[in-house]
Amino acid sequence: MSFSVIRLLHEGLTASARQFAGRHAVVVEGVPHTYAELLDGALRLAAALRERGVKRGDRVAIYMDNTWPCVLSIFAVLLAGGVFLVINPQTKPDKLAFILDDSDAAVLLTDSHLASSFGPVLANAHKLKSVICSGKWPIPAPIGKPSGPAEPFDDVLRDTAPLAKPEAVIPNDLAALIYTSGSTGNPKGVMHTHQSMVFAAESIAEYLRLSEVDRILCVLPLAFDYGLYQLLMAIRLGATLVLERSFTYPAQIFNRMREQQVTVFPGVPTIYAMLLSMHAREKLEFPSVTRVTNTAAALPAAFQQQLREIFPNALIYRMYGLTECKRVCYLEPELADTKTESVGKAIPGTEVFLLTVDGE
Repeated sequence: MSFSVIRLLHEGLTASARQFAGRHAVVVEGVPHTYAELLDGALRLAAALRERGVKRGDRVAIYMDNTWPCVLSIFAVLLAGGVFLVINPQTKPDKLAFILDDSDAAVLLTDSHLASSFGPVLANAHKLKSVICSGKWPIPAPIGKPSGPAEPFDDVLRDTAPLAKPEAVIPNDLAALIYTSGSTGNPKGVMHTHQSMVFAAESIAEYLRLSEVDRILCVLPLAFDYGLYQLLMAIRLGATLVLERSFTYPAQIFNRMREQQVTVFPGVPTIYAMLLSMHAREKLEFPSVTRVTNTAAALPAAFQQQLREIFPNALIYRMYGLTECKRVCYLEPELADTKTESVGKAIPGTEVFLLTVDGE
C-alpha cells in the first residue's frame, strides 16, 4: 500500500479524484458515483456553504441517512474549511436541538423525510444561518426559520459553480465533531483534528491490509465512527465504498454484496449474530470477502468457526476502540484461534499499556 503525502482529510478525495477520476468512489444503494462526480458535487456544495456564510472552523450539522447527499456533504464541509458533525437520523428532536445548540452549528444539511423531527427544532435554532434539504419537495412539515426557508439540495448544487480552491486550513484545525448517543445524559461532542483523523484512517487501513482494489461494504451509520471511517478509508485509498442505509433487509444486502463483489465486511456482534442465525437456516457464502472486521463489542469466540463458513476466504479481525475516540488495538487475524479472548496490540503508530488504580 502506497500513500502520497496527505495532511488534510479532504486531500484524500482530491488526490484520489486526480488518480482515479472515472473509478466508482461510492455505490449508494446500487447507484454508482465516480470520484470525478464526488469531487465536483462536493466543491459545488462547498461553494454554496461559503456563500451562505460558512467560515473556517464553523460547524455544519449533517442530519441524514446513508445517502449520496450525505457523502457529498461530509467532503463539502471540509473543502469549505468547516467542521462537520454527522447526526444519526434516529436522533429525537430534543437531542437534535441540544446538539445543534451545543455545536454552534451554522448550517443544517438534512433530508426531507426527517422533517417531522427537525421541523419543530428550527424555530429555536437561532444560531443556524441556513438549512439545505435533500429529497422530495414540498416538505410535509413547516420548516421555515428566522433567517429564511430551507433550500432544496439539488437546486443548490445545480445553481452553484464549484469552489475554485479549498479553504486554507492546517492539520491541527478541527475536522469533525463526533457526538455520543447521549444514552446516559446529553450527547457529548468529541473533537477530532484533520491530523488525528488522517492518522487513524491510514493506521487502520495499514493493519487491515487495504488497497485501492478493495470494495468496502458499509451498512453502519455514517454518524457512527466505525461507519464514517469506512468512507474515509475508501476515499483515501481510491477504493470503492458500497453504501447501504442499514442492515434492516439482509437479503437485499446479500444480493448487493454478490453483485458488487464486496471484499471487506465491517460489522458488529449483533449483525454477525443475525448472519449466523440465517446461515443456520440456509447456507450463506461470500467468497469475494477477504477481510471481516468487528468492533463496538467483543466478538464471541463461538462465532469464529461459523463466520469462516460464511466467509471462507476472509481474515477475521477483532478490534477494540473507544467509540467516538477511534480505534485502540487489534488482534492479528492469524492469532484469532489461539488468542480467542485477546483485544490484541496497539494500532500502528501508537502504544497501549494498562495502569493500576495507583497509576502504575
